[in-house]
Amino acid sequence: MLAVFVCVAVLVSQAVARYTADWTSLDARPLPPWYNEAKLGIFIHWGVFSVPGFGSEWFWWHWQGQQPPDKTCVDFMSKNYPPGFSYPEFAPQFHAQFFDPEQWADIFNASGAKYVVLTAKHHEGFTNWGSPHSWNWNSVDTGPHRDLVGDLGEAVRSRSLHYGLYNSLYEWFHPLYLIDKKNGFKTQEFVMHKLLPELYNMVVRYKPEVIWSDGDWEAPDTYWNSTEFLAWLYNDSPVRDTVVTNDRWGAGCACKHGGYYNCEDKFTPGQLPKHKWEKCTSVDTLSWGYRRNMKLSELMPLATVIADLVQTVALGGNYLLNVGPTSDGTIPTVFEERLRGVGAWLEINGEAIYASKPWRVQSENDTVQVWYTSKGTSVYAIMTAKPFKPTVQLLEPITSTNTKVTLLGNSKPLSWSPVSPSSGLIVLLPELPYTPGQAWTLKLDGIQ
Repeated sequence: MLAVFVCVAVLVSQAVARYTADWTSLDARPLPPWYNEAKLGIFIHWGVFSVPGFGSEWFWWHWQGQQPPDKTCVDFMSKNYPPGFSYPEFAPQFHAQFFDPEQWADIFNASGAKYVVLTAKHHEGFTNWGSPHSWNWNSVDTGPHRDLVGDLGEAVRSRSLHYGLYNSLYEWFHPLYLIDKKNGFKTQEFVMHKLLPELYNMVVRYKPEVIWSDGDWEAPDTYWNSTEFLAWLYNDSPVRDTVVTNDRWGAGCACKHGGYYNCEDKFTPGQLPKHKWEKCTSVDTLSWGYRRNMKLSELMPLATVIADLVQTVALGGNYLLNVGPTSDGTIPTVFEERLRGVGAWLEINGEAIYASKPWRVQSENDTVQVWYTSKGTSVYAIMTAKPFKPTVQLLEPITSTNTKVTLLGNSKPLSWSPVSPSSGLIVLLPELPYTPGQAWTLKLDGIQ
């Protein structure tokens, strides 16, 4: 009888756990815990746009889509390519001949990231895998003649990193999409014959644990059939228990619907949000894709990356840091340097980042900018600049006779004194060692 009861209970719980194709139901799905604990991910924008490597990953649109066209893109093409050269002619030059997924995965692992998100398809429509719905406009039929999505996925997962895929809902110049757009999105030729079959196939084939949706803003979620797809994803897909999704599923969905919120590119909230969020940003401040003419002054310094990561985590977010590989399949050395620098900093300070939670106060800026995180009974005060004096004043913690302060990377207790009987402490700092990113973490135990 007990066995029967258990079976019935399991069946009931499974029935209750099913989600219906509406936002009220889908938004109630708990976020799989791994994502909130991961904190740091690597974003990769790679595609045919990496061949011209000029302007940004939006090159095709700026050259031939927007009206009037971007003059710098028009001039670039007229000076460097013959008359009549078309964008699809770049695809055979997308050789990826030096692409070594094991090397990439080593770099991502060394960065301290816990998940990796690769562009399976950007707005240009080219798929980095042999999509049966993108004939001759994919990385198997032309260019690399290789399954880039599958090869990187194997390497990433072999290092126990979570693997996710970016997918653009719309495609700038796909004939079926242009028909639907002309019809005011009252028809769904593109959705039914291209987008959804491809998306279902991608999920079943590669089992991504993150689906980073984009390219949604021109049409409502009802056009994209977003809620129907997400209901299948959460109920019946092979990743139903572990997959996380963002909020770009139709015009007006951003920062409102989905698993976690991106809100907008490079979004940083002014205060602690009530919903899980992620900041996506790029080492190259002017582009997500590779630019051959990028300058050092246009890249985020390591210290800026670290400070941005710390602020994001203190405010309850995840940090998705983008790099743009070259068309020959290499990660530019300057990007690798940034990623390895983040990893070196996390080797010392990761205790304050991974699986942490926001504290009751997120920051203060009395003698130096400090961001707070917490884990269990410990609170971490992360200084994102070196104090001018050998002391730092923290006004927010409430101390006790059991208060203990240490510097991550050094277990020796630090001397401190109270600011007032009710709260605050002044910590006597040791000679702060060099650290990648120039940020240091104080661990506070026995405080409120």
